Amino acid sequence: MNITSIRIPEEMEKPLESLSKKLDRSKSYLINQAIKEFIARQSLEESRWQDTLQALESIKSGNSIDEEDVNAWLNSWGTDKRLSTPK
Repeated sequence: MNITSIRIPEEMEKPLESLSKKLDRSKSYLINQAIKEFIARQSLEESRWQDTLQALESIKSGNSIDEEDVNAWLNSWGTDKRLSTPK
């Protein structure tokens, strides 16, 4: 495992220390968890952004489904006459 130094603002040190004691975990553990969650969130946001760009390109290419068709399909869920997926 690599070692990286960080500077923590004074106003974060006390809450971090308190949380560390409360959870019986080291400050290093808590910081690593926070970084891991931040990286996962950033990765998810990037993935969603790429999905959005792909969807926009699809729409520009004329690939879309009429709202009424989608609503009719969704409204058919849970009924005896479920419609097939609109295309």
